[in-house]
Amino acid sequence: MPTTSYYIELEERYGAHNYHPLPVVISKASGCEMWDVEGKRYYDFLSGYSAVNQGHCHPRIIQALKNQSEQLTLTSRAFYNNRLGEYEKYITELFGFDKMLPMNSGAEAVETAIKLSRKWGYEVKGVAENKARIVVCAHNFHGRTSSIVSFSTDPLAHSHYGPFMPGFEIIPFNDLSALEQQCKDPNTVAFLFEPIQGEAGIIVPSKGYLTGIRSLCDQYNVLMIADEIQTGLSRTGKLLCCHHEHVQPDVLILGKALSGGTFPVSAVLANDEVMLTIQPGQHGSTFGGSPLASAVAMESLKVLLEEKMAENAEVMGELFRSGLRALHSPFIKEVRGMGLMNAIEVNHPDPQAAWRLCEAFMENGLLAKPTHGDKIRFAPPLVINQAQIEEAISIISKCLVVLEPQEALQG
Repeated sequence: MPTTSYYIELEERYGAHNYHPLPVVISKASGCEMWDVEGKRYYDFLSGYSAVNQGHCHPRIIQALKNQSEQLTLTSRAFYNNRLGEYEKYITELFGFDKMLPMNSGAEAVETAIKLSRKWGYEVKGVAENKARIVVCAHNFHGRTSSIVSFSTDPLAHSHYGPFMPGFEIIPFNDLSALEQQCKDPNTVAFLFEPIQGEAGIIVPSKGYLTGIRSLCDQYNVLMIADEIQTGLSRTGKLLCCHHEHVQPDVLILGKALSGGTFPVSAVLANDEVMLTIQPGQHGSTFGGSPLASAVAMESLKVLLEEKMAENAEVMGELFRSGLRALHSPFIKEVRGMGLMNAIEVNHPDPQAAWRLCEAFMENGLLAKPTHGDKIRFAPPLVINQAQIEEAISIISKCLVVLEPQEALQG
């Protein structure tokens, strides 16, 4: 049988080098567990960057995928199909919006929200043509398209990809005063933000931040656009992270776990005043809103609700954070998160310490990945139970020894 090195060498030889994966080759997964090509079992603490909230290969979602794939997969939007309307009704009623615009990837959904907010700005708010401004946060991550990297502050994301699209203003995250200053400009049409910054290292804002955003956007007639691609769909202990402060955005962006990790499905939701500014022929997607995507997304949402995954995420997340803090490790500078969207900040002079720690996790049966050098995200599927959380904490505790000075280990 081919080995781990065989598959890694194939990718190195024939694939673009735009990722730096851990040296493990996964061939099978179920729930919160994965197995490599040599049969070793691991706990998945990344969940495909929160795309697999419902657990790997959830039987209900896979069955919905199989059933629909045998009937009809794609019509394009040139014709109606018998699944899209049902999906649109279900998702808009669930989240409290008038309309949904279906797309595929999260980045496509963010691009859609950008276009939608500008269209609203010109046609409803009355901003002069080509003067619309969208406010975003420093250290954001909304995708990797040319437009989106135009307002990234991460050099890895934007270096040598210019010239960049204008019309974006960057402010600090979790800073309502800075947001108000930008909202005062009559050309400001929207504030695009992550309720918790994921790629930046699970940066949780102050209590009241989301409520404050809602208030300022109402006061200055600015669209509140919540990118809940990672934070949404039960990940943080509520169906949406915005629900922690009982806030309803003007535009909601969903993706990732909207298909239970089976294939790309994303959505943008808004009320008629915003959504109906886009008319036939002005925006679309060949695969967006396909019968297959519609059937899978509906079942994925029903699984989250009926199996009470948000409730489990809240309880298991608190258990996980408490367990990590109880380790009292000098190598853990901070434990932060909400629900099952968590991270540690590594305290060590070696800039590769977080990577070394993730390699040790891998050796001991847990898969996680560093972000921005010294931070490690922990986001297991929401089906994880107490015994598995406790075993994961035990693995993390055991692995921290790799950060001890070599002389201490030898002694």
